[in-house]
Parts: sequence; C-alpha cells; structure tokens
Amino acid sequence: MEIFDTHCHFEDAATIQDELRRAKSAGVARIMSVGGSAALNASARLARETALADAGAMPRVFLALGYDRDQVGAERAPLDYSGVSAVGEIGLDYHYSPETRKEQMQLFGEQLELAKSIGKPVVVHTREADDDTLGLLRETGARGIIHCFTGGPQFCRALLDLGMMVSISGIVTFRLADNVRESALVVPDDRLLVETDAPFLAPVPKRGVRNESAFIVHTVEFLAKLRGTEPERLAALTTANAVAFLSAE
Repeated sequence: MEIFDTHCHFEDAATIQDELRRAKSAGVARIMSVGGSAALNASARLARETALADAGAMPRVFLALGYDRDQVGAERAPLDYSGVSAVGEIGLDYHYSPETRKEQMQLFGEQLELAKSIGKPVVVHTREADDDTLGLLRETGARGIIHCFTGGPQFCRALLDLGMMVSISGIVTFRLADNVRESALVVPDDRLLVETDAPFLAPVPKRGVRNESAFIVHTVEFLAKLRGTEPERLAALTTANAVAFLSAE
C-alpha cells in the first residue's frame, strides 16, 4: 500500500529525518510538506531538502508555501514559488479569530490571486467561514484542495460544485465527527484526498499523541471501511488523485 499524505507540517527540524523514515516504513510514498507562516515555510523547505538528500529511505516530498489566516498583521516576506506544487496553506478561520474577518478575507483573496497568477492550485483552510470561503473561491475562480475538511455535507457539495478537491484527515475517526463522516461519503472517488495535518489531529488509535505522517495508515483504513472498499484501493485512488492534481509524479 502506497499513500500520499497531502498535508503535513514539520515544526521540529530535529525530528524531520526520523519522521520521514517512519512514514516511508508505514507505506507513505509521497508527502506534501506545507507552510503557512515564515517558520512553517522554512521547515517545509527543510523537509523537502532532507528527503532529497536521502531519497531511497524517505518518501518523495512536495512543497506548498503561503501565508495563512494567522499571518494577518505579521510581516510577510515575498516567497520564491519556483518548484512548489501549491500555494498554502491559506484561508479563513472565524472559530478562533472572528474579529479579524475583514483582514483575513483580504489576505486570503491576495493569496488566491497570487496562486492564479503563477498557475498553481491552493491549499485552503476553512473553519466556520463557509459563506466567505465559497464567495472568494467563486470570485477568483481558484482551483485547489480544501484541507482537513471539517464541515457538513451541504458545504462539501458546494465546494465540489466549484471543482475543489476534498481532503480527509484523522478527524474522520473521532467519536463526535459524524458530520465529517457524512461528508466523506459525499465526495466522489476522483475528488478524494487523505492527509494527516501533522503534528495535529492524530487519528484513533493514536489520538492524544503528537501526530506524524506514518499515522495516516489509520485514517486510510478507517475511511476505506466507511466507504465500503479496501484500504489498498483507497490508498491507490487518493494517491492517483493527488499526483494528477498536484502534478506530483
């Protein structure tokens, strides 16, 4: 079984090498290393460089760089997007910071337009911001991935109608995540992706510990059972989807 973890953060430079080796051993063939802040953008690049230095023992690592909703008001240095697979993560989160809605929307819009100008898909975070997310995606005509989907089926269908890919994380295994499970059944085979969002949101049975890419196998197994298929088939189709969408051969 070969899995593509389409969203992973590497916050600790000291652990990157070991995490990548464990991911490879668990069946993770590809990872998208994702930024979102100055620090995360730097560590995302470091993960890619680490993997390139020892390609045989580690997954292939692809890169997403950008500035997320928490970077409102922060200094944001221009980024070199050469060689990146996507712009991200970017987006909106009104759960923690509803008071910065206007500024978040401005930053999100700018990042969407930047991605469009360089011909790259986006990696979108959205939480309790359904209408604004849909509005900006429609306005810009962006194509991309809704990562770590946490909404309900109605929002999921609206995103699918816009041509977005939907990525399911370990949240799908959580006891109180019925809405995510319902949404995971709405996504057609050719739009489905899987991710860890490490180091956050470790899936059951690893919940409560620091997440890492190797743990994605639990999400794949759970999601396959939920959708009435085999883990190997789900891993293969989500990998094929990610490779095609991200041009990540």
